[in-house]
Amino acid sequence: MLNVQNLTPTTLVLEYFHPWPNSAGFYLARQHKWYEDNKLDLHITVPDPWHGDSLEHLLQARADFAVAPVNRLLVRRNGGEPLRAIAAINHCALETIQTLKSKNIHRPRDLAGRRLAMNPTPRGLAMVRHLVATDGGDPDSIQIVDMGFKELRPEDLQNGIADASFGGYWAWEALMDSSLPQEERLTWRLDQLGAPAYHSYVLCTRDEILQSRPDKVRAFLRASEKGFLAAAQDPLSALSAYELATPYFPTDLLSQSLKAIAPTWLHKGQWGELRHDVMAEYTHWLADNAILSDREIWRSAIVDPDFRVSLLKHS
Repeated sequence: MLNVQNLTPTTLVLEYFHPWPNSAGFYLARQHKWYEDNKLDLHITVPDPWHGDSLEHLLQARADFAVAPVNRLLVRRNGGEPLRAIAAINHCALETIQTLKSKNIHRPRDLAGRRLAMNPTPRGLAMVRHLVATDGGDPDSIQIVDMGFKELRPEDLQNGIADASFGGYWAWEALMDSSLPQEERLTWRLDQLGAPAYHSYVLCTRDEILQSRPDKVRAFLRASEKGFLAAAQDPLSALSAYELATPYFPTDLLSQSLKAIAPTWLHKGQWGELRHDVMAEYTHWLADNAILSDREIWRSAIVDPDFRVSLLKHS
């Protein structure tokens, strides 16, 4: 049993309905007791959608840290919420457009006039329109099939629910087994289709925690950085942690996903850097698409680089 004496209770809420290998650094660091070494007792949880997403849980002080899509953080910060990113988790887009060869959709512009299944959020719709228009297609002719949070399987496309889907990840849903042969399935990564650069997920906290408990943030970042660097070097080292946390997923799927997602955690061998060029490009794109009103909100939505360096320095 974990000895929590003299450890500070710390809660991290993940970004999705269940843990998946994008959070391997946290699980590996906890398994190796690197949070304990930094005097933290880490509880990892997932959001209850009835009470909002991970950032809502963070805002309502149900958690100390949260993993979240960077666009959601920017929207909330633009709305005046005291939330801020302290580290980047991913350095590229994870989303895909998926279809079948039998649908005769060979590139984004071919989605014109076809049925596209997706969660029609303002950002999602803007991204689809951008990809189709950039490829010379007519975004106004796309027929959106509202699937909410549900991600379609290839079998759903074969059964006629839609001609293609938007949103599933190339490092997760696209790796899941299907009754359809692999050669029939088409998966296109957004970062290869002309999407703006962005950090898919960022690690966030509240301004109040940064101001009043910087030592806690520093300790959490140190252990997390160590975990992600170790997982990036040897992705399968985190497999046993996932077999404990998510025993309902096949080992082969977890292994494939760990190996696929691991390279997205580092930039030039470093973990966590919130890259200003990437933040600026994506924020400007969101503002150009009327999702944000402040084109420079990214500056206050992330910690100052010097402050982040000071957080990571050992006492």
